[in-house]
Amino acid sequence: AAMAKWGQGDPRWIVEEREDGTNVNNWHWTERDATSWSKGRLRELLVGITVENEAGRCEISELKQVEGEASCSSRKGKLIFFYEWNIKLGWKGIMRESGAKHKGLIEIPSLSEENEVDDTEVNVSKKKGDGDILKDLMKTAGTAKVREALGDYLKALKTEFTMGMILPTKAMAVQELTVKRKLCENALQIQASSPVALGVRIPTVALHMTELFDTAIEQLYRIFTVKDLVQKFSKSSAVLEAEKGGKFQMFDGNITGEYTELLTNKKIVMKWRCRNWPEEHYAVVALNFVPTLEQTELQLDCEGVPICEEENMKFCWQKQHFEEIKGLLQLTTLNG
Repeated sequence: AAMAKWGQGDPRWIVEEREDGTNVNNWHWTERDATSWSKGRLRELLVGITVENEAGRCEISELKQVEGEASCSSRKGKLIFFYEWNIKLGWKGIMRESGAKHKGLIEIPSLSEENEVDDTEVNVSKKKGDGDILKDLMKTAGTAKVREALGDYLKALKTEFTMGMILPTKAMAVQELTVKRKLCENALQIQASSPVALGVRIPTVALHMTELFDTAIEQLYRIFTVKDLVQKFSKSSAVLEAEKGGKFQMFDGNITGEYTELLTNKKIVMKWRCRNWPEEHYAVVALNFVPTLEQTELQLDCEGVPICEEENMKFCWQKQHFEEIKGLLQLTTLNG
């Protein structure tokens, strides 16, 4: 495959609603706590539910208790939902003929990902006295509406709440990039117009990515620090002195920087920049090499990436480093 052109959003980069649900923009693990969002959403959906028949009318009047938690994680392109709720609702009803009023409770002891909504326990009770006909109304039509609302909550959790955890369409991705570009261009204009051009702070983002490689830690470390191997995986010329304070150039000078820390087979920290970034602006890239069973996990932490370069930076590391290194490892394994 041809290399992506530097500084251009590569079309291969935006994945159009892939069937395999591959999480393009979060290879790395992302987790969001949905607890407070959920409490608000459950209240909106449950309080105010009304049911009526010829005997009378009932309404869920308050959310008395909502205990538990919810979160959503994206890992390797799949969204994983965790939720566990114990909910207590208050209901009140009025008899059509007599106008008599009654009150009761609805308890949902466990709404969790382990059960389907239709199998979730919903218990309706009423204060002592007559008016059982209203309790029956809540038990039948009321319970059905409560289950429907719980289903709507789960739908919202899986769509609204997760917006942006995975960018599903080209339109959305382009929209997000446009916003970032604007932010970035404004900052660059400030920089260009200011007499002391250097050192102007520009909006930046941090990235975290992890990748597993089928190789020993020593070999993976060498691939990043030995000129011949760097040139092999990058398929272009490179210059590097892998020592503290040593400089490097890769991809025909499109990437330049300096090693600030090297712990053999453990860690590499670099000042790192791409040719088209604002002058003198460097990101800090830390690579941690972690041994796992028969593999090596590479953890990349990066700070200071200009916000409009976030997608290109991810592309550079995922496609032009990780995937090319995997290709090189397969070759070296084949050639013994």
